[in-house]
Amino acid sequence: MKRNQKYKLDLGCGNNLGGGQKGFTGVDIVGKPETQADIVHNLFENFPWTFAEDNSVDEVFASHVLEHIPHGNGSQDPMFQFMDEIYRILKPGGIARFVCPYYTSVRAFQDPTHLRMITEPTFSYFTKAWRELNKLEHYPVKCDFEIVKIDHAISEEYNGRAQDAVASAAMHFWNCVMDLQILLRKPKLTRKK
Repeated sequence: MKRNQKYKLDLGCGNNLGGGQKGFTGVDIVGKPETQADIVHNLFENFPWTFAEDNSVDEVFASHVLEHIPHGNGSQDPMFQFMDEIYRILKPGGIARFVCPYYTSVRAFQDPTHLRMITEPTFSYFTKAWRELNKLEHYPVKCDFEIVKIDHAISEEYNGRAQDAVASAAMHFWNCVMDLQILLRKPKLTRKK
């Protein structure tokens, strides 16, 4: 990697490396030629991840991946392990971007390999202050992301409608919001005095 080049990983890249953006290294459970993965790794079962050092990655991208993570047994959950690994490998100030089918979209259910429904509050579990506020410190997760932005990819039928009308429809109707687009940041380290 060149000196000023950012290290960016696409986790679960399949055949859509970087979502069409350049500069990503692909990671997937299946390698080439079936996928565009540069690194073959089972992201949901093999922890810690051996393909990246602590604080070494500038950006992580995972499109339509989180809904495939299997559920754990209560004391361990691969979703928490997955997010802790992203937190570990991201540089301070590094970002993680996710695209997930929205829980009230047919996209969440149509694929038989989907195992989880993803909502906006799902991402609160990855912030320490929220876990403390809700007395969930005992959950097996350590990451402390900042939620920067959550966007909704809406159905074409709702394009051009007023924002409050779309928000109301999203609360009451199926297939209004198709995908969530989430941006998390690993906070920069603060200097000790």
